[in-house]
Amino acid sequence: MLKQSHAISEELIEWRRDFHMHPEIGFDLHRTAKIVADELEKMGYRVRRGVGKTGVVAEIGEGGKVVAIRADMDALPILEQNEHEYVSQTPGAMHACGHDSHTAMALGAALLLSKEKLPGRVRFLFQPCEETTDEEGKSGAQRMFDEGAVEGVDYVIAQHVDPLSPVGTIAISEGPSGGGVDTLTATIHGKGGHGAYPHKTVDPFFLLAQVIIALNGIVSRRLDPFEPAAVSIGSIHGGDAENVIPGKVTLKGTLRFTSLEVHKQIREEVTRAFEIVRSLGGDYELKFEFGGMPLVNDTYVSGVIERVGRDLLGANGVHAMHKTLGAEDFPEFLKNAPGAMYTLGTKIDGREIYELHHPKFDIDERALPIGTAVLVETALTFLRNES
Repeated sequence: MLKQSHAISEELIEWRRDFHMHPEIGFDLHRTAKIVADELEKMGYRVRRGVGKTGVVAEIGEGGKVVAIRADMDALPILEQNEHEYVSQTPGAMHACGHDSHTAMALGAALLLSKEKLPGRVRFLFQPCEETTDEEGKSGAQRMFDEGAVEGVDYVIAQHVDPLSPVGTIAISEGPSGGGVDTLTATIHGKGGHGAYPHKTVDPFFLLAQVIIALNGIVSRRLDPFEPAAVSIGSIHGGDAENVIPGKVTLKGTLRFTSLEVHKQIREEVTRAFEIVRSLGGDYELKFEFGGMPLVNDTYVSGVIERVGRDLLGANGVHAMHKTLGAEDFPEFLKNAPGAMYTLGTKIDGREIYELHHPKFDIDERALPIGTAVLVETALTFLRNES
């Protein structure tokens, strides 16, 4: 399959560079989605447009098991600082997370699979809005799931580029591999007053300090140390003058976890931390917004991907995935079917490494046919094993 995949390298690069030059953000992916859907229809796929607002679902084959391949399509609100010939033509938007590559490789996989005699069906999920959510707090994967994108699917796979790992490698691990996330928003109410008379106030900054100490103790003192988790405060706002103690302080942060049991426990502990405010004469408002499920790679699916990787790339071509608490909405597709995500090495040799979401992020395009081949061979392996 590597040979067939390398044979379409020009198409892969052309697709990837076109998407890179014309990045679209969130659910506003009308150009990208149209190109994807048009290409899939030319390949002979049964195509549904507008799934999850601007997502595309395409299927080929008849009967048997159904393997789904997911690719996210959205870019980021970043001003690109690269100087190559295919730099973003849209000011303030950039494919800084590799979704242009994901989309191109999935199209390449679709092309190669369209030429195979399939003992089952392959369904492609081209997803909008992985990076953010809409006005109702839903991401692209959530929207597509709600509209039946994975109904009847038996397995789901996805890949993500990794600028830290060399070309010719993939990484996969079973079990918890990525974090779920909550956003917390809170307001601490005290009693404002003059900075010269703090004893006549209920200083919300003093209350906040106690809460932050308690929040920072949750992971180290309240959770099982073998359960990865993080509680982080990223925004604090309060007061407008140096000599006035304000009446309130607002803060925002995130909770990260790898199991729903820990998710429940963290919420309880955060609420307990804020109760300190009331014991010291203040009050608070606390709101949690669920941001996404943790990524838990299925054991069987991960094993198939690992075997395919070793067959295609050799024993040194497959490594254990670096686990992270960073969030991804791919797990939304795993609610009804087992699946897994692996990472694809795209490091550019001889160049300073710029990680995901950096304005100088880029990939080594020699990785494109490799990722394409892994997708194709993994899908075929599932179908052949189940037929």
